[in-house]
Amino acid sequence: MNTSKLEVGQSGRIDVQITTEMTTNRTGNKGDDVLSTPAMLGLMEGACIKQTDHLLDEDTSTVGYAVDGLRHVARTDVGETVEISTSLTEVDREKGRLTYEIQVSHNGNTVGKAVHKRAIISRG
Repeated sequence: MNTSKLEVGQSGRIDVQITTEMTTNRTGNKGDDVLSTPAMLGLMEGACIKQTDHLLDEDTSTVGYAVDGLRHVARTDVGETVEISTSLTEVDREKGRLTYEIQVSHNGNTVGKAVHKRAIISRG
């Protein structure tokens, strides 16, 4: 497993527009179409994958194994755009494990945050 292209401090950012599919509006009530916590977590994980998986050998990938300190502190409505910023804070080369700090924001205001851990695995 080659981790030579991974360095603590590497960061990434993606912008995502919130869609109806990202909500948990089970009631159909107007105003309930807001970003759900499970969808936010999925966006966070996707941002981490985008940040580093392309830096790994072709026969490897990553899988998530922990999310610590997940907080969803503000609403985001359908049609609004969130910015998801990731920062690689730890690279355990011996175990093939990566740790990221993730911040989700909208117009400069925090929407969510978490620490996410991923393990490098062989695709073979």
